[in-house]
Amino acid sequence: MIKKPLVNRQIKASEVRLIDDAGKQLGLIPLEEALKLAGERSLDLIQVTEKVSPPVCKILDYGKYLYRLQKKEKKTVKSTEVKGIRLRFNISPHDLGTRVSQAEKFLNKGNKVRIDMVLRGREKRLAMVAKEKVGQFLRDLRSKVNIKVEGSLKRKPRGFSIMVSKKQEQPGSK
Repeated sequence: MIKKPLVNRQIKASEVRLIDDAGKQLGLIPLEEALKLAGERSLDLIQVTEKVSPPVCKILDYGKYLYRLQKKEKKTVKSTEVKGIRLRFNISPHDLGTRVSQAEKFLNKGNKVRIDMVLRGREKRLAMVAKEKVGQFLRDLRSKVNIKVEGSLKRKPRGFSIMVSKKQEQPGSK
């Protein structure tokens, strides 16, 4: 949550360092004169700094200024999603390659990937073959992207599941 800046009559300083709506510095100006300039342009006087004496104020539209602050805050928050890749027991080598390239795209965008091997009916009895197919998928993915396996292959009621993410490059590691 962003802290709302002081605006117009909320500003308590007697003198302010003023920047106009074009970005031009107007220097030290008494507060009343700065408010008058902002009023003439049908804009608001916004205190940009908190702990500087005298405070720096800009002549801007208050609504637009708050909107820009919110946009700036949203950009800094980066969320990682968990994307899912489903493999089947009878998956062909070509389809496996397609799923590898899909997982590579997800990882390069910064998302985590959960790989699910779905087993149905009698396929559940062939768990070793299913584990080998997941292992093949991970080997193919490792050849394209530097991945980090988070945890081990977990047995689920309908198959197996494992989570992978892109390994972060260490600075100065090349």
